[in-house]
This record gives sequence, C-alpha cells and structure tokens, in this order.
Amino acid sequence: MPAHQHYNTLLVLLSYVVSVLGSFTALQLAVAIPLARTMRQRLMAVLAAGAAMGVGGIWAMHFIAMLACDMGMPVSYDAVLTALSAVIGFAACSLGLFIASSGAFSWAKLAAAGICMGLGVTGMHYLGMAAVMMAAYATYNMNLVAASLLIAIVASVVALWLAFNLRGRIQMIGSALVMGLAVCGMHYTGMAAFNIDDDGGQLPAGFASGMRGGNLGASIFIVTVVLLAAALIIHYRRQQRRAAISI
Repeated sequence: MPAHQHYNTLLVLLSYVVSVLGSFTALQLAVAIPLARTMRQRLMAVLAAGAAMGVGGIWAMHFIAMLACDMGMPVSYDAVLTALSAVIGFAACSLGLFIASSGAFSWAKLAAAGICMGLGVTGMHYLGMAAVMMAAYATYNMNLVAASLLIAIVASVVALWLAFNLRGRIQMIGSALVMGLAVCGMHYTGMAAFNIDDDGGQLPAGFASGMRGGNLGASIFIVTVVLLAAALIIHYRRQQRRAAISI
C-alpha cells in the first residue's frame, strides 16, 4: 500500500532560507575567483565558494527538506551515505566554478560547467535519498527524475553565470532568492518522484544507528547559518583590508 508524504512547514521554510543564505554567500565569495593572482589563490576561492553553494546552499537544504518529510512511518538516514552526498555536492559545485572561471568566458564553457555541476547536484540528491532507511520499498517516477535533472542543470548554469557577472549587493540578494527557489524546486520535484510502498517491508539492520528527528534538521540549519555567517564576515574583513592597502 503506498505511504503518504506530509511536510513539516517550519522545516520546509528553513530549507529555503538556508538555500538562499548559501547561494548569497557563494555569490559573495565567487567575487574573489577572477581577482586571484595565483593558481593557489584561485583554487582557494573556488573551494570556498563551492563549499558555500554545495554544502550550505544545496546539501544542507536537501537534508533539512528530507527531515521535513513525514513518510508515514519511522525513518532514519545512513550517516555514511549522507556524508558522502555532502562531499559530492561540494565537489560538483567546486568543479563547476573551476571550469567556468578558466580562461575567457564562453557560453559553451558555461554550459559544460553547468551540466557537470547539475549532474553532480542531482547525484548528491539521489544518493541522499538512497540513505533513507525504512520498512518500505521505494521506486521512482522517471519522468519526474528527468525533470529534476533538467532543473538542476538549468539552475547550475544560471548560478554560474550569476557568480561571474553580478557585483551589486541588491542584485546578489535578488539572485540568491531566485536560486533558493530553483534549488528547492529541484529537491521537491525529486521528492515527488519518490514513491513509497510500505506493504511487507522490513526495517534495515542499521536503522537504529541511523540519524533521524526534526531536531536534527533544526540543528543542521543553525550550524550551517553560523558557518555561512562566519565565511561572510571573514570575506568582508579581507575586502576591507585590501581596500585599506590600495588607498
């Protein structure tokens, strides 16, 4: 018998907020990429922006949104697969930023970087969903899976273009709001593709040791916001030092 999914409204809202904050932080940090004078500086800037987007803006949003979903039965999450999905999100965004920032701008390079990043983000999402442990069988609506992949690629191309073309604070805030919607749209489309049949399933062996609970979602939100805020403070202080030196 198919199980019905319900969502915790507060956690859904927190998932959007953290995605917007991660997107805004990534856009701010990406400013340093084209200004880098050495490969080391460029790599550090790429990794910082990739972490803000991949872990803060996408993975944290994904996991909080997963915890927001009440699947009508006890659910826990495999810690190893969940951590690996975060690594994939970070690697995909960093690689996309690195490709897009290499050499002169071209739409072909931007598209290649966006496809690479979109595939990685989609892989992160579905690996994170594979971490779900419950007494049920799961299948996927492949049309919705394909739609979530398309959303991820389009959102990645847009995010990369914005990262290297926006400088105004107000523009970045508006773009972060839109990017947050795109990331959430990709996730909830993927969740809509997730069909659960709770007829005859058994709890996996590692269920008891898995991660679970709405409090975990709130905790991830708080930790992510603190880390993103720290990254922004460090970034702004560096900008102030550079401005002072150049005077």
